[in-house]
Amino acid sequence: MNLYDRFVMPLLIDCCCGMKPVQEQRAELIPHATGKVLEIGIGTGRNLPYYDSAKLEALCGLDPAEQMNATAQKRAREAGLDVELLTLSAEEIPADTASFDTVVCTFTLCTIPDPIKALGEMRRVLKPGGKMLFCEHGRSPDQSVQRWQDRLTPYWKPIAGGCHMNRDVKQMLAEGGFKINEVKSSYLRGGPKALLWVTRGQAVAA
Repeated sequence: MNLYDRFVMPLLIDCCCGMKPVQEQRAELIPHATGKVLEIGIGTGRNLPYYDSAKLEALCGLDPAEQMNATAQKRAREAGLDVELLTLSAEEIPADTASFDTVVCTFTLCTIPDPIKALGEMRRVLKPGGKMLFCEHGRSPDQSVQRWQDRLTPYWKPIAGGCHMNRDVKQMLAEGGFKINEVKSSYLRGGPKALLWVTRGQAVAA
């Protein structure tokens, strides 16, 4: 791992993911997590302050970037949460089938190398009746923005941990075997539209 990936990239991602409009999306979504929870792409733990500990039985966080674990553990302690961290990507989740009540995935599908396979795994580990909470940036409905997303993604990926700004969130969820029950999409304020078309909601296994 080079110095950029180890030290600079985590700071960049943490800064972007900590913007006020992004945090407001987390505050709307994360309190709905209940029971045994698996968070995909926990990163530096930006979601942790928003969990309702009274609703949780257990919390497990999965992320391939080990260099972010220390910050995530610090935020877990500050939030009064006990979290188990696994340094793995989501394409193969080391959990039994039907073992979680809630899967949380925020600003993560953009970076997973094989998001459809990962979504299949998320569906597999959800209990019958379990829910997936998602909040992801992705492909804009506006063609002019789409063109910029397609142009910029090859340059953005190497500096942003593999982030694709042009992935279609709703399409990925459908291809991964999920049915969306609740959804809201809009541009967040305070940044370039190419990065800030955000889709938030809840889904269940189709």
